[in-house]
Amino acid sequence: MDDLKTNRDAQITVACVAFFLISFPVYFSIAASGASGTTLGGGVADYQVNGEIEYIMVDSGTEYVADGTPWTGMFSSDSVSGAEDMNIVGIRLSLSYGEDETGGEGPFCPGGNAGADTISGTAMHGEFNATADGQNNGGSGDHEVVTEWYNSSMVGAVVTGLSMNDIKAQIDAMGAGLGQYDVEVSVAADAGGAPGCNHEDNGEEVSYTLELMVFDYTIAPYLEADV
Repeated sequence: MDDLKTNRDAQITVACVAFFLISFPVYFSIAASGASGTTLGGGVADYQVNGEIEYIMVDSGTEYVADGTPWTGMFSSDSVSGAEDMNIVGIRLSLSYGEDETGGEGPFCPGGNAGADTISGTAMHGEFNATADGQNNGGSGDHEVVTEWYNSSMVGAVVTGLSMNDIKAQIDAMGAGLGQYDVEVSVAADAGGAPGCNHEDNGEEVSYTLELMVFDYTIAPYLEADV
């Protein structure tokens, strides 16, 4: 200690040893962090996102929907076995319908045409909802309503400038897809016919299928050579 107080060379030696003892652990910590973000995955880099949607039945049925009086249904993920382990990113409502219009009597009635009704469907989950319309032109029709709460544009794409957790936050519902799903179906009937032949149309019989959209995905570092 006495030498350390008076010997300049000893002081320099101790200072160098202290510097290396402090700087080496910091250096290796930074290096390990950088390696984790590039080769092991997780940090900001280029990633390839792949996956597929699987459709899981929630409920199906047929309802008569009167003109101007919507039919509503309330469903839940509780009815699907194992739903709590699924990455539920949306719901799909499929509707199909015919033509219940009836014609009148009279000499001109064979020439009367059925009017095209508009059938509207809405699928809701919390703050997320979507609506789509269809018509029963030619006596029948069908259409789908899809409500999503994930970033589908990332699927099959190379995502740059984000970390793996950033991407996951946009494609993994993390349980937010569980819970209640609300459905509404309405009919705007149009009675066709012809002069001298009145038609009557009070609504339509609508068949529905409600399905969960379950997304299984992979996120992997993107290597241009893999293209």
